[in-house]
Amino acid sequence: MPGKYYEGFEVGDLIRHPIRRTVTESDNVLFTTMTMNPAAIHLDADYCESTEFGKPLVNSVFTLGLVVGLSVGDTTLGTTVGNLGFEDTKFPKPVFHGDTIRAETEILQKRVSKSRPTQGIVTFLHRGLNQRDEVVCECRRLALMLREPV
Repeated sequence: MPGKYYEGFEVGDLIRHPIRRTVTESDNVLFTTMTMNPAAIHLDADYCESTEFGKPLVNSVFTLGLVVGLSVGDTTLGTTVGNLGFEDTKFPKPVFHGDTIRAETEILQKRVSKSRPTQGIVTFLHRGLNQRDEVVCECRRLALMLREPV
């Protein structure tokens, strides 16, 4: 399913993405080691037993990528030119192995590009929620979007 063109978004729209994903230990270990993050809080179960969490935390950058990825099919697949920025990213609750993450996206702003009249800028607010409906990730993303062909 292709994403939407700039004109397909209205400020205030809330899109609840149907695809969900359960995070595995393999996801966390692979992502963390591929990105050269040696933090024990992600990789060392013995160390993590002595922390307030008692078990490894899922890498927050993986969580952000997953939440944005879950949104792509309903928003920007094939219609985005590129991401312009990620702002005000928050992780209010931790993610652990076995948590199931779902995403929702709110449209905050949109405007036609001044320098690229065939494109527009959309500001998305992506939220990731776990199986207990707790927000685990929130981020504003600015995307340069194609306008509908004339």
